[in-house]
Order: sequence, then structure tokens, then C-alpha cells
Amino acid sequence: MAKISPFKAIRPTRDKVHLVATRPYYTYKKNVLKAKLEDNPFTFLHIINPEFGHIQTSLPNTPERFAIVNEAYHNFMDQGILMQDPLPHIYLYRQTKNGHEYLGVIAGASVDEYLNDEIKKHEATITSREEMFTNYLNIVGYNAEPVLLSYSDPSDEIEVLMQRKVLDRPEYEYTTTDRVKHEMWLLNSDESAEIIAAFEKIPDLYIADGHHRSASSAGLRSFRENEKIPQFPNENFFLSFLLNESKLNIAEFNRFVKTMNGLTKDQLLSKIEKNFIITELTKSTLPQRAHDISMCVKGDWYLLTCKRDIVDSSHPVNGLDAEILTKYILDPILNIKDLKSNDNIEFIAGIEKIKKMEKRILKNEFELGFFLFPVGIEEVKRVADNNMIMPPKSTYVEPKLRSGLTIYNINE
Repeated sequence: MAKISPFKAIRPTRDKVHLVATRPYYTYKKNVLKAKLEDNPFTFLHIINPEFGHIQTSLPNTPERFAIVNEAYHNFMDQGILMQDPLPHIYLYRQTKNGHEYLGVIAGASVDEYLNDEIKKHEATITSREEMFTNYLNIVGYNAEPVLLSYSDPSDEIEVLMQRKVLDRPEYEYTTTDRVKHEMWLLNSDESAEIIAAFEKIPDLYIADGHHRSASSAGLRSFRENEKIPQFPNENFFLSFLLNESKLNIAEFNRFVKTMNGLTKDQLLSKIEKNFIITELTKSTLPQRAHDISMCVKGDWYLLTCKRDIVDSSHPVNGLDAEILTKYILDPILNIKDLKSNDNIEFIAGIEKIKKMEKRILKNEFELGFFLFPVGIEEVKRVADNNMIMPPKSTYVEPKLRSGLTIYNINE
């Protein structure tokens, strides 16, 4: 049973929503972030970066910095840039990008179901980051960026209920400069009850994006219990955007290597051909099926087809191309042992143009690149259902959600 909860969102006034809601700050280049903070006094980025322009600033990720973030948040409330709905709602949100619609539900997802593995995970969290985010939530007291959860609904009951609602005029309707359209609706109490009842028929939810955010929300409740800190009902839920798995867009993360561990191209190919069939390509080409990997070496292109004996299709993780690449090339040949910490490798989402990536290799930013075929939702679910973890940077999932559109007050 998927238990979701309505909540009283803190959100921008209608006239300022296009100015307030923002991509997460870490997705902006430094010069773009600076320009946005200089030109837009209403952006949520000012809450996340409250000391912008100050000569002396607090240290990042410290209680002092988090307290200043909290103060900036309350300043936005006091100025009327943000307001809170007087009654709890379930919210519908639709994002349209490149003609693709992502229509789903914004609601609270259950911490208990997360802890009981009814909300399933496929990524490991880093303890230090989880603790940092938990401390952040304890001080600021809100979630501002939803966790992306997916579900399967064979009956399409939830879809029917949503399609009925979107015939109404949305509360928000605007387009951002990246040509993405955003719409949001507030469900009344009867409509919210129907959606809640429909989700109760869904057996499991899956985290598509936001493993650290969900883990820190669960960690916050445990922390406050252990510290005997007075608790609030909203601590039992965390801000989520729930989307039918059929609507997700899952791209790959491609691997780019700076140096070839002292090998020449011929030496590299000789080592690779022990486990892969190598086909020389005449131009840049992405793989068209699983267990094919495209490789660009200093501008020369090859297709690497996995030999049958290295593909363990019976194992949820060992049969993934990202794991095969690590096990048979990155680790033994290129000496990249730890994907999370090795400076010799970078991960670039498959939404980037292949020609753009090839140019970076030709400019000697990297000596070679590996292009993977994207995994499907069934492969992700298979890993999660078996309580396993996918290799680092296995999936780049869209939609990417805006911060500050609906803020979930934890201390309520």
C-alpha cells in the first residue's frame, strides 16, 4: 500500500512563481548562478545562497550556514514572496519538455514505508552526506525539492483522476527560459481523498531520483526521537513527486577517462578484445542495444560487443553494462578502482549531444570515452526488488524538478 499525505504547501504567490522556483543551485555554472542572484531578487537561490555578495561568509554545510538559510527563508515569508495554503492539499504538477509530458502527484510520502522497504531503493547513500542533509533539515525545517518516486498502475485509475482535474484552469502556468512548461493544480478535499485511495492500491513505490533526500528525512525523525526533541506529524512524511513509471525518461551516464594508464591505443584494444568483440566504426555512433558499448579513443570509434561468457543475465547487477564495463575494462585495464573517488574518470549524462562529447575528446580533455545503452525501468526495479545497488551513475532520470515550487513544512 502506498500511503501519501496532503500538506499545506508553502509556495510562491501566483505573480512571482516564475521568478521564485528554480533549478537546484548545483546545476548552474558559477557565472550563470552569479547572474541570476544579481538580477532576480525573488529567486529561491537567494534562500540557498543567503550570503551572496557578502565579504565574510560562514563555512558551507555548517549549522551557522543552515541557520542563515533558515533566516532567509523566513524573510521571504515576511515579504509575502512565499505564502502557505490554509488547508492541506494534494497537488498535481505537469512539466512539458521537448513535447514530452510528465504529469504526476506532489504529496508527502511515508517515512515508515521508506524504512520498511515499501519505498524501494537502487542507490547507496553516502553516510556523511546523509548526516549533513539530516542536520540541514533539522535546522531549516522544510523540504524544498521533491524526491522523484515512480509507481506502476495497471488500472490507470490515478491517470483518469489526474486527467479529469487538468481540464480545470491551473493555479500556476508558466514557461522557463530553458523552454520547459510548468503547470500546477490544487486538489480539493474530495479530489485529494480519491487520489489517496487510488494510491493505497499501489503495492510499492520506487525512488527514481533523490535517495539522499529521502534517507535524510528518515534520519531526521530518528535523530529527533533519539535526542528527545519534540516531534511534529509532518516528520512522518517527506516531499515527493509521484510519477507513473511509464512516463519516466531514463538516460545513461557515459564514462570519460582522462588518461589510459600508460597504454597505447593498440595495447588498449589488445587487452579489451579478450572479453569483447571489437568492430571499427567509421563515425560517432551510439550503441543500439544492451551489451554493446561504443568507445571513442582520441577520435577513433569502436563498437565493443560483450562476449557471451561475461554477461550474467541471471544477476540483477552483474548483467548491467555499467558493471560489465567496470569489471572488465575500467578496473583491470585502466586501474580505476573506485568510481566515486577516482579523479581519472568523469560521468556525463546521455542527454548531452554525442558530437559535443567527441569534441572534448579531440581537445584532449579526455583520451577516451565509453557510451552505454540506457537501462530500462524494469532493470532498475529488478535491482531494487532484490535489495541490491546499481553501479554509481547508472541512470540520469527526467523530469528534473524545481526547488521552491511547493515547500513542505516539516515542523508542523
